[in-house]
Amino acid sequence: MFAKNDQHAEDIVKIIREEFGKGNDFCQKITSKTPKQLLAEFRNSFHPRIAVTVDMIATGTDVKPLECLLFLRNINSATYFEQMKGRGSRVVDPDTLWSVTPDAQRKTRFVIVDAVGVCERDKTPSKPLDRQPSVPLEKVLDAVAKGIANADVVSTLASRLTRLEQQISPVQQQEIAAVAGGKSLATLCHNLLGSLDPDANTVRAAERFGLPADQPPTDEQLDQAEQAAMRDALRPFHQPELREAVINIKRSLEQVIDEITPDELLSAGYDAQALEKVKTLITDFRQFIEDNKDQIEALQLLYSHPYRAGLRYRHVKELAAALQKPPLSASPVRLWQAFQAVEPSAVWAAGGQQLVDIIALVRHAIDPNQPLCPIGMTVGERFERWLDEQRASGATFSSEQMQWLVAIRDHVASSLSIDQDDFEYAPFSQFGGLGKAYELFGERLPEMLEELNARLAA
Repeated sequence: MFAKNDQHAEDIVKIIREEFGKGNDFCQKITSKTPKQLLAEFRNSFHPRIAVTVDMIATGTDVKPLECLLFLRNINSATYFEQMKGRGSRVVDPDTLWSVTPDAQRKTRFVIVDAVGVCERDKTPSKPLDRQPSVPLEKVLDAVAKGIANADVVSTLASRLTRLEQQISPVQQQEIAAVAGGKSLATLCHNLLGSLDPDANTVRAAERFGLPADQPPTDEQLDQAEQAAMRDALRPFHQPELREAVINIKRSLEQVIDEITPDELLSAGYDAQALEKVKTLITDFRQFIEDNKDQIEALQLLYSHPYRAGLRYRHVKELAAALQKPPLSASPVRLWQAFQAVEPSAVWAAGGQQLVDIIALVRHAIDPNQPLCPIGMTVGERFERWLDEQRASGATFSSEQMQWLVAIRDHVASSLSIDQDDFEYAPFSQFGGLGKAYELFGERLPEMLEELNARLAA
């Protein structure tokens, strides 16, 4: 969020914290006086989710996972405005994005929220890559098939395919390469964009017309060179197999939302067919974990008798990725809702929103006598029992120590474990980091962390 001045930024932070109610770590003001550690946390950690700034991260800072820019101030400088927009245009690999936002898939775009009309006046001569945003990809490819080759078509096709390349799987990459003469989708996009490069076309024109080094090509020669480069870049798309493969892959990834035709309730009642579908999903889920209990490490740990400690967040991510692949293609939320529909008495609370809730789903599938309870709730109950035991043995905790313990509980609930290295990140770094933890808990800290890991996440 870009604010007008420091006081404006303070007001924005206060409003966001009040409206979202997610604690002080959720939104932070970042200025030139802010410790560099906080900016590093915004780049690499889950919190803060929102950064409010005046000038500090407008330029010179690369926050690749950034997906939304909210302008609450006007910008008169075209160069400065372009740099501020550039904060959102950085590409990021899926693993880095997941480490900051676990429920994200891939960064294929960024969003500008204009609250003050900053985008109403064009401040820069730059053009969007997608020059025909209202034209469907099918029509763009159809135009290419008919032999149309102009800058708008090439730029639009390159924009659409670049975005698609960020979403497709390795199998789909191979499918495209098989019908594109071995060229990957990234290579095809590179060739399309290269055909529009003015510098490259200047070189092409000089070579095409045999011009001496000190003689620049004419506009007509540049147009001919560009036209030839565009036709070469578009030639692979003259093959109907490639066009069909691109369209089919795009359709498999998109979700169509009808905002024009309102739904009308025709009848309400018990849907036996829907219930059978969720029963089948549960059966398939149980069969999946039975078939893969020796292949997936998370299932090996959960099936072990007695239960072996060592389940970590990376194991959960691996299991979640396997569940979301065909033939099961199921998310934790969908599985949780299925159990809630078929076995409502076994489901103690709504869950599935956190990735670690997969553990509860697997445990219930293995042993139906175990209730289906979100991991966060389970960790919370175990934490309260641990506190009661500590107090019964005569231990007391100050308010500052309790603040640390609650933060440790929340970290274990979302990540399944905690160690001293985690104190380098928010919210622990804002509490004082590892040094402060030793100051509060003394030499008992390593033993206490080991005990909490065993008691809360086992």
